[in-house]
Amino acid sequence: MTSYYLSQSQELEAEAIYVIREVVAQFENPALLFSGGKDSIVLAYLSRKAFYPARIPFPLVHIDTGHNFPETMEYRDWLVNELGVRLIVGSVQESIDQGRVVEETGYSASRNALQTVTLLDTIEKYKFDAAMGGARRDEEKARAKERFFSHRDEFGQWDPKNQRPELWNLFNGKKRQGEHFRVFPISNWTEMDVWLYIQAEIFPFPNFILHMKER
Repeated sequence: MTSYYLSQSQELEAEAIYVIREVVAQFENPALLFSGGKDSIVLAYLSRKAFYPARIPFPLVHIDTGHNFPETMEYRDWLVNELGVRLIVGSVQESIDQGRVVEETGYSASRNALQTVTLLDTIEKYKFDAAMGGARRDEEKARAKERFFSHRDEFGQWDPKNQRPELWNLFNGKKRQGEHFRVFPISNWTEMDVWLYIQAEIFPFPNFILHMKER
């Protein structure tokens, strides 16, 4: 009698693919948030595995701060073509020009915090009811509290005290008009899990991110 064994990496992969498929099964208009970082790249390749040989049935959404490395933009465009997926770009610069946000000034000025408004505007514009992201619980305390299916109200707000239970891998995607979900398929992965998966899968990756790992 033969035994069936999955490595930790294979178990995490299977879990993430299951969550991605559940999103497509439960929601009418999902999307995958793509930043060009290692986590969102892994999520894109997991999405391809989830539906292969069919194409990924949702678009990639990139919230562009305007301050990305050129290599990030080149890789993003190459990946979109490689996966045969639709790309939607939300521009922080456009949000600034429209007066939706005010750009920070000073030595430590950053556009990272401004992305939230641009993201919510993009979700509203395209009527996405689920937005998958590459956040992991090991990154910070706030993310450690998030479930796989993280409900957002009509204002895009998260109420950690009113989360739905996720027993036996059962996910509740019920929502009202105007609400949406953020979904985190690799929630249970650690940073080391991500790098080990990249090493095992050997898929194309931006060189500058690999160089950051080596530092």
